[in-house]
Parts: sequence; structure tokens; C-alpha cells
Amino acid sequence: MKKRFSMENLDCANCAAKMEAAISKLDGVHSCTISFMTQKLTLEAEEDRFDEILEKAEAACKRVDRDCRILR
Repeated sequence: MKKRFSMENLDCANCAAKMEAAISKLDGVHSCTISFMTQKLTLEAEEDRFDEILEKAEAACKRVDRDCRILR
């Protein structure tokens, strides 16, 4: 399943790259891209575990920048 989400308070391109790398390593993630310019996250992951993976992706973002949020 592939979905696109807006992000809030994504303040630097380096942070976006760190978040993208961390999310890409999560079990069940097929691909992940974060665009700093458009403030968008595109996540492709296993459909049956998508909500669980999205929660872990949010936690990964918070570890890099505690103010950053994935808007659902």
C-alpha cells in the first residue's frame, strides 16, 4: 500500500533525510521518501501492517525532531 501524507514543522532538509533513512529501515517498509520542499512523506509499506508501520514512522520522526508531525 502506498500513501502520501503532509508533514508539519519539518524545518530542515538534513532532518528530512535522517527521517527518511530511519523510516526506510523499518520492518515492512518497501519505500519511503520525504520531500523537504513540499513537506510531504510518501510511504509504501505492507498493507496489513500499515497503521502499525505509520506509528513507528511517526516515532522515528519524533526522535529526529520532536516538533515534526505526520498529518493523517
